[in-house]
Amino acid sequence: MDKQELGAFLRSRRERLRPQDVGLPSGPRRRTPGLRREEVAVLAHISTEYYVRLEQGRAPRPSGDVLAAIAGALRLTDTESDHLHVLAGTAPNRTQLHRRDVRPSILALLERLPQTAGFVMSAAFEVLAWNDLAAALMEDFAPLAPEDRNLARRSFLGPQRGDATLYGISDAAEFRLSVVTQLRTTLARYPTDPAVTGLVGELRDTSPDFARLWERHDVQTAPVLRKTFRHPAVGDVTVDCDTLTLTDRDQYLVLYTAPPGSPGAEALALLNVLGTQASHYMP
Repeated sequence: MDKQELGAFLRSRRERLRPQDVGLPSGPRRRTPGLRREEVAVLAHISTEYYVRLEQGRAPRPSGDVLAAIAGALRLTDTESDHLHVLAGTAPNRTQLHRRDVRPSILALLERLPQTAGFVMSAAFEVLAWNDLAAALMEDFAPLAPEDRNLARRSFLGPQRGDATLYGISDAAEFRLSVVTQLRTTLARYPTDPAVTGLVGELRDTSPDFARLWERHDVQTAPVLRKTFRHPAVGDVTVDCDTLTLTDRDQYLVLYTAPPGSPGAEALALLNVLGTQASHYMP
């Protein structure tokens, strides 16, 4: 049970709600944002003292029924409710370290996918495996040290500082938000993994943008179904985005494709010919 993070998460979800969101009158002279603690306690049918102690990180582990009641009172989404259970220690624990070894069948699949840029990403945004078209569209990951293949680090601290964006992607702001929300849930699953804790600590200390987004305590973002890469050799490449969860290893298979005959498909075909010599970042 991560008492401090649980308390901070509850507080952030409480402060985002308005009384009218839960059927309560707003009333005059409301000095704090969102609901009052006693209002959440009444809605969850628990004592105000216990809820206050939960937010302050002083309460013992709540039961599943209490967590469900609090989730309902705070109008949590399914993803937020799952995160609440992880923080409270009532969700099944994973291994101490997040996995970086990719199944051989997935490695073979990457090479067999036609006209598809694909890569495998760990729960901490490390690019673990990729095919040639992904290298041409994004960058050649082969000569990079493992820490430099981390898309979270490259997004907030990489060579795209200033107005430039990671690989020229059209959804840079949305991607950075998704990085923060996913890293928060990853940290809850692997609280003692030095690779995860070190990455989050580094980003919080060195990126004001990451630190600001981290304090929002969000754990859910809308999926990105299409994005555009502004490529230095072939121009704009608009692709469909599909992310498949590899649940047995807590990894993600990311696939970029384009409809046949579309400009995006033509650009991918050209990149297939040009190879990594046309990638965004040359070694």
